[in-house]
Parts: sequence; C-alpha cells; structure tokens
Amino acid sequence: MTTIPPMPEWSFLTNHARALLCIARDPGVRLREIASTLGITERTAFGVVADLTDAGYVIKERDGRRNRYEVQHHLPLVEPASEERTVGELLELLGGREVTRPARASTKTASRAKAKT
Repeated sequence: MTTIPPMPEWSFLTNHARALLCIARDPGVRLREIASTLGITERTAFGVVADLTDAGYVIKERDGRRNRYEVQHHLPLVEPASEERTVGELLELLGGREVTRPARASTKTASRAKAKT
C-alpha cells in the first residue's frame, strides 16, 4: 500500500500567477477575496495586483465602488523558460474552462496597452 505524503506548505506558482488566475476567473474579484484564496494579507494582495497593473498585464477600472480588472491575454510572459508564450495561454493551461478570454480587446483597452509600451 502506498502512503500519500502530506501536502507541502509551498506552491509551484508565485502569488502573482495565482492572483492573475483569480482575476481571470472573476474580473470583479475583491482584494479581500484574492488575499483569502492565496492565504496572504490584503496589503500583500494589493501589492501583487499593483505589480500586475503596473506591468500592464492587468487593466484596472473603477466600477462604482468596486474595481473591475481585465487581463491582457495577448501579452508575452516575462519568463525565460516560457518559449514566448502569452499570458492567455498560461491562464488557459492553469484555469481550463474557468478562465474566460475576451473575444477581442476593446478600443479603450487596446489604446491603453499601446500607451504603456
């Protein structure tokens, strides 16, 4: 009989990748929910999401009292071993059908992405 070892306390994915996956699954997700899912503080979740938005991987817009996020699926990963894969390809691999990919980028989104480059 094979014994299953206990689950490690670490993850193969960084908090940035895991937060990006949370946002891709629910563009209206709250920082509190990201923090809870990742097992980190809200302050750390804020920093992770800020990193993703500053790098252009996520666009954040106010929607009333909440934020809505849009993942930029077309952008390449900043990862030497990624073989020029895109963010969308990574999310599809990790999230499967739970990750929704926009049909096409809006004009507003496309112009923001160009402005950041």
